[in-house]
Amino acid sequence: MAESYEAGATVSAVARRYALSPQQLFAWRRAARQPLAEAPAPESLFVPAVIAAPRPEPAARRRRKQKAARDGVIELEIDGVAMRVGRGADTRTVATV
Repeated sequence: MAESYEAGATVSAVARRYALSPQQLFAWRRAARQPLAEAPAPESLFVPAVIAAPRPEPAARRRRKQKAARDGVIELEIDGVAMRVGRGADTRTVATV
């Protein structure tokens, strides 16, 4: 956000550089000008990470995970739903999912 206030910078150019919409950057700038007493209390946007002891897995699944690790794949499992993100994945698509 500070970059959008630099001399010669435009909100549109800064937003494009970071794959944001100009409206989003304008909203952040407006919120930053608001006194803290008037600002609404933010909701938590983060999900707590839970680390549990690993359970033994079948050998076939273990081989798949080892191959995914070699191929540079990140695997997320949230509430029983698994998502694999490969190297070079489109960031907008991943953020949408």
